[in-house]
Amino acid sequence: MKVIFLKDVKGKGKKGEVKNVADGYAQNFLIKQGLAVEANKSNVSTLEAQKKKEEKQAQAELEEAQALKLKIEKLTVELTAKAGEGGRLFGSITSKQIADELKKNHGLKIDKRKIELPDGIRALGYTKVPVKLHTEVTATLNVHVKEEN
Repeated sequence: MKVIFLKDVKGKGKKGEVKNVADGYAQNFLIKQGLAVEANKSNVSTLEAQKKKEEKQAQAELEEAQALKLKIEKLTVELTAKAGEGGRLFGSITSKQIADELKKNHGLKIDKRKIELPDGIRALGYTKVPVKLHTEVTATLNVHVKEEN
């Protein structure tokens, strides 16, 4: 019997896949548990419509991320911190501080986990920080750390 999987089933199929399985397994387990539906014409057409909708949504997200990338790459985030001799900071600038500054001064709400800053910025000056906006889109943000008076 051909079925369309509604959820991932370990060892059998992933969500949205159409596969041929044993009749008893399909009737007594997959359909009863709500893990799959029979692959008739109406269910297949519903699946195709849903896939098209998801593709459209994914394309819109990608375009939105690319537009945001252009906006971010024009910005420079300015932060102040206390520094000692040689431009070394007392402490460091974290991704949370950068995200807060972006929201406060530029109105961009970016999750701090998307800002790829492994250790934090520990020196004065300009630093280029990668920001992962989408699986395919990474922007580069300029961060300028100035000495606090």
